[in-house]
Amino acid sequence: MQADNRTPKEICLKKICLQAVRNNFAAVGTEAVLDLPTPLIEDLLPHLTVCQLDELQPALNLKGISTHAGWIGILEDMCGCVDHIIDLLTEEEAKHEVMRMLFTVVFNGFTNPFVSRNITNLNTPFFLLAAAKCIKHFLLFTSLHKPLQSLTAEQRPLLNLLEKRIRSVGVSQSADLSKKKTQTALYVLHRLLDHGVAKELVVHVQCPIMLAWLLHGRGSQYVNGKLKKLMHSKTTSCLSQAPITTSDGASCSPGLETNTLDDQDDQVTPCKRSKLDPVSVEGEESGKTNLTVDPQVLCRTLTPCGGSPAEACPWGKIERLEIRQCGSDSLTVLNSALLTFYCLHSLTLHSSSIFSVSDVLGLARALKQLSGSSRSSLTDLSISVLPNTELMDILLDTSRSLTSLCVEFQTSLWEPRLIPHQPLSEMSAELLLEKLTVKVAQVQTDVNFVTSVLRRCPHLTSLHVAGMRLPTGSSQSQLLTTLSESNHRLTRLTLEDLNLSDCLPEILNLVRDCKLEELQLNDCRLLEKWSDKQEGLQQLVAALKTVSSLHTLSMAQNRLAKNVCVLAELFSGPSPSSVKRLDISSNFIQAAELLEFSKALRTHCPPHRLTLDLRKNPGDRDPDTWSSALRGLWPLCVLLVEGWKSTDTMADHISNM
Repeated sequence: MQADNRTPKEICLKKICLQAVRNNFAAVGTEAVLDLPTPLIEDLLPHLTVCQLDELQPALNLKGISTHAGWIGILEDMCGCVDHIIDLLTEEEAKHEVMRMLFTVVFNGFTNPFVSRNITNLNTPFFLLAAAKCIKHFLLFTSLHKPLQSLTAEQRPLLNLLEKRIRSVGVSQSADLSKKKTQTALYVLHRLLDHGVAKELVVHVQCPIMLAWLLHGRGSQYVNGKLKKLMHSKTTSCLSQAPITTSDGASCSPGLETNTLDDQDDQVTPCKRSKLDPVSVEGEESGKTNLTVDPQVLCRTLTPCGGSPAEACPWGKIERLEIRQCGSDSLTVLNSALLTFYCLHSLTLHSSSIFSVSDVLGLARALKQLSGSSRSSLTDLSISVLPNTELMDILLDTSRSLTSLCVEFQTSLWEPRLIPHQPLSEMSAELLLEKLTVKVAQVQTDVNFVTSVLRRCPHLTSLHVAGMRLPTGSSQSQLLTTLSESNHRLTRLTLEDLNLSDCLPEILNLVRDCKLEELQLNDCRLLEKWSDKQEGLQQLVAALKTVSSLHTLSMAQNRLAKNVCVLAELFSGPSPSSVKRLDISSNFIQAAELLEFSKALRTHCPPHRLTLDLRKNPGDRDPDTWSSALRGLWPLCVLLVEGWKSTDTMADHISNM
């Protein structure tokens, strides 16, 4: 029966029946569920558990039924809002998001309201195995001993599955390597990084000794002298206190008192195979336990039945490395490893504070030596936050093989400006860059630091520039002109938080000169200085219609307001635009204006279903008209919408700025 015709009693009875199917799923059986009429199955999906939904999905897909609504229902129950899930347009995307969010929480014994309500269905080996088939990133909390220890005992099948599935490993906490229980975490890392297929490592903490262990033997030929002694030691009760000495003799200490290993060499005791029983507190505190951090020894020790001493474990290769809290001590370790890190393809370094010039120059020297080798494979570099813009040229000219660079700058009052380290003739050499991202958080910037690089990048296909402020009286037209003249291969362009209000002619030229596929002009004050805003927007729309390759257009945060109707003309005439995704969020579009846009779009119907982003527009000021506009758009668009609260005066103020 149709939902609109059901009485409250019928709706209540049906809900009770659907809940009964969920609670007695094993007794009912999958075949009985699959034999239900399709409308009834679709009503049942939001009531199923995660495991039930996962079990039914393959058979339902064969019947032409999508489980997307079921996964979205779970996400709404978990998150309590739609902001996080609005872009999950396929059932696989929604399913993987559910599994990603739940696996870490359930495996590590964390809790939240959703998990508490569904703990009997989630805290099972079946769920963990099902979730592990979906996730590709494993986040390891070194302090949580019991979950990791389970991977060496009753959850051993899960570890075997993770080895085959996990592509990326994250280390979220510092590890005290003097604690025997840390061996379990090191063992799990060894299995994933060396025996498994993981090639990406994400380090979330500033822990130089742990970073040295993670990099040791996994792509770099550099051997840290102190770490080597520690790994070959039988008793390492002072392990976490030992400083790391780099190739130039510098000392990198984790910040604890240090005891030299040489003083302990005579006191080493034979290392016996340890068992998986928890280590006593007394043993750890006395420092008399037999410890090792050598992954080869750990593997023979903690693998059931042990491994043959004659069979050496494989060493994995780290191809993508990301350090989220990168300080000077971590850089000291990394720079030494970089010299022979030939398998590294991508390097991302982020510091919560601004890097010092000396730190960046030290990194540049290591990168130069690496790039000087014909064996280097490093192509992607991302680093933030840098103290001044001159460092971008230095990084580029010490890493000529880069095809992707992402840099973020922030004003540092105490760092001096740099004198170019190379003659101008060398710094004008052609670069291989295909992708460039530049984010600037400075009071004032010279546009030449970007345009000089763009002129050297004839292969550039993707550019993202954000936050660049120019001196009073200057214009961003030089940036746009350079793109038109030097970067004809550009297919993706994102300009964000720039003042382009006086650059309409240059924008039109750029659109005509490049074969853009994605264009994002976000928070660019586009209409601010146009004498005739509607006419200017019509000129831009006419130019965009000529770009047959364009499939994504974003004009978020540009105060389009009542002029939004002009964008419907993208799809008018005999040659409508090929745009499939249109972002007009945060444009202070009110209900009456959206209704006019809806009518115009029905007149100029897009040749394909359009994904339309309407988020952060004040729909609640006239909810009836807003709902009417949405109803008119539904047949033509996949709508991305969310609630707007006009009582939030700050949001209202920002929208009117």
